[in-house]
Amino acid sequence: MANGWASDGAVQEQIDSTVNDEISRVRQSLGQGESATECEACGEPIPEARRKALKGVRYCVACQEKMDKQQKGAGLFNRRGSKDSQLR
Repeated sequence: MANGWASDGAVQEQIDSTVNDEISRVRQSLGQGESATECEACGEPIPEARRKALKGVRYCVACQEKMDKQQKGAGLFNRRGSKDSQLR
């Protein structure tokens, strides 16, 4: 059932686009290639076990945790609101 200007299935389309956006963001963050031996942020050596466990790792655990915390708050809502929700 459509509400206002929203078409049938608009809510599901918003949910799908939010999920697809997050999947794309995570895929881009996956490491590829050879891992670095030193952290690109602080210069500390990256342990061999971490380099073997994660492909293309570029940061030590501490720097990666800081980056993850900064990125965490940005992706939990859908920026593509429907016309109906913008008019309320």
